[in-house]
Amino acid sequence: MVSAPAKLAVLGATGSVGRSTLEVAAAHPGRIAVHALAANANAARMITLARRHRPAVVAMADAAAAATVRAALKADGLATAVTEGAAAVVDIAADGGTDTVMCALVGAAGLQSTVAAVRAGKKILLANKEPMVMFGAGIRRAAHKSGAVIVPVDSEHNAVFQCWPADESGAGVSRIILTASGGPLRTARPAELAVVTPEDACRHPNWSMGRKVSVDSATMMNKGLEIIEASHLFELPVAQVEVLVHPQSIVHALVEFRDGSLLAHLAEPDMRVPIAHALAWPARMESGARRLAVEALAGLEFSLPDPARFPALTVAREVAEAGGAMPAVLNAANEVAVAAFLARRIAFTAIVPLVRAVVETVTPACKVDDVDDALAADADARRAAAALLKKAAVGSALKPTPKTVTHA
Repeated sequence: MVSAPAKLAVLGATGSVGRSTLEVAAAHPGRIAVHALAANANAARMITLARRHRPAVVAMADAAAAATVRAALKADGLATAVTEGAAAVVDIAADGGTDTVMCALVGAAGLQSTVAAVRAGKKILLANKEPMVMFGAGIRRAAHKSGAVIVPVDSEHNAVFQCWPADESGAGVSRIILTASGGPLRTARPAELAVVTPEDACRHPNWSMGRKVSVDSATMMNKGLEIIEASHLFELPVAQVEVLVHPQSIVHALVEFRDGSLLAHLAEPDMRVPIAHALAWPARMESGARRLAVEALAGLEFSLPDPARFPALTVAREVAEAGGAMPAVLNAANEVAVAAFLARRIAFTAIVPLVRAVVETVTPACKVDDVDDALAADADARRAAAALLKKAAVGSALKPTPKTVTHA
């Protein structure tokens, strides 16, 4: 018997993961039907995607972008409904017309829509790590209650998912190891880091990603956030989640068992691999990615991350151990710091110090019982980060060097 196609909603459709998801979906029209697309403000890209995939509904968080998309699709004679506002994106996540939701909105903006999809009992393809960082325990509780299935799409967490015991208990697991490429600045000398430009930080050697995620890779804050996410996804203590630097990005994660066995997941560094796995799970289907030539592999490198070069990992572990609302504070502070760096307001080397200063300044309520608690901690952290950026004394210490500016 041929099953009906999965009805897919893609949140963050105009980003790199969203576009890759739609590419994989388009290659399997009998298995996946694109029902809804959502994004923030990239009207031009959304118009192109809507014309190609013809969803029933499009949501744009930005009202002006929604008006542009609405006018263009109406002129084309398409019957796609176009809605606007953050609430419209959340509505798409919970829409009864879909059964599968790709959650790929960048940053804290994806929290409410992810929670809505989980509470609606959908199959969740989780590419946005921030919701689990900010409200991981709450999302797990909601999934247990609604019956939602969460399949991670981040390459490292998807790799762990594929290596995880079939009974899903994790009882025999002693630790999981997430790999990190080290980003584009892995071998840069300390003196060079002070003059790194946004273009330098976004020039990832292995992956094609958005600017914010690329900067997180360069600081390795992405791996710090992934430690917290993995702890929630696989219900392991943070101490059992480790990181290895692996410049080739071929081994995406390893799971170690109590008997000393290690299972590793290997694939080309292509997001279509975890996307195809998540879309088809528990089955398999073609991803369109190049096959990994195992016989050609040579010289794979692994090393422990240098805490002096990557202090973000230390900050993230401290925050993870503190728990409560502090991971939401960490995430918000990092978003503000990265945005300031990309706007050339602060130096690359100031990102983690600014994050640490916020973490040490903000003391939110210990518990995160609901989404509102996580959002309150997020808002507190953003206010504190903005205040620190405005202070002349701190601002001068964080300021980029003239050389950085000349690279603009």
